Amino acid sequence: MKIVEGFRLRPLGKEFIVTPESVAQINFNKMISLNSSAAYLWKSVEGKEFTAETLRDLLLERYDVSEEIAARDAENIARTWVEAGIAEE
Repeated sequence: MKIVEGFRLRPLGKEFIVTPESVAQINFNKMISLNSSAAYLWKSVEGKEFTAETLRDLLLERYDVSEEIAARDAENIARTWVEAGIAEE
C-alpha cells in the first residue's frame, strides 16, 4: 500500500486535513480529516510502501495500547484511506 502522490497533510486547528495538490484531484464531496494519531501514521509512511501491519507497529511504538486494539485501528485506517482514494493497494 502507498499514499497516492499529490496529496498533502496540512494542519487545521487541532486536527489535520489531507488536501490535493492539483484541481484534477479535488472531490468537493469529501473532506478528509485526520486526528493527531492518524496524522502521525501519515507522516511516518508518506513516500513509503506500507501495510496495515506497519501502521499497527507504529501505533504500538508510540501509544500504550494492546496489539489487538492497534491492529484493529490500523486496519480501519488503511481501509478508510483506500476507500477515500488517498492510498492505494
